[in-house]
Amino acid sequence: QVQLEESGGGLVQAGGSLRLSCAASERTFSNYAMGWFRQAPGKVREFVGAINWSGSRTIFADSVKGRFTIPRDNAKNTVYLQMNSLKPEDSAVYYCAAGDLATPFKVIYWGQGTQVTVSS
Repeated sequence: QVQLEESGGGLVQAGGSLRLSCAASERTFSNYAMGWFRQAPGKVREFVGAINWSGSRTIFADSVKGRFTIPRDNAKNTVYLQMNSLKPEDSAVYYCAAGDLATPFKVIYWGQGTQVTVSS
């Protein structure tokens, strides 16, 4: 069982940046691809991006491509979501997930989520 804990959410102005962190409880973290999802009020949870276990491959939703990156540090059992040029429509609860880098991303474990609010 891998437990995931997100942190780093908060309030930011449009055009700003924010970095979310997702810390895993197990060393087996490096065995998994890691994904980020988000869910805005009244909307379904949507895929944001993901990175493979080694960090050599990333994929992103079109809505965030070129603005978001996903660094990971297997030595620290941590993956990040670096969000730049934020827009009000990026406001949502962001969840990290461990799983398989398939299409669609196959989630095995979820984090509890962290709120991101982008003001206009």
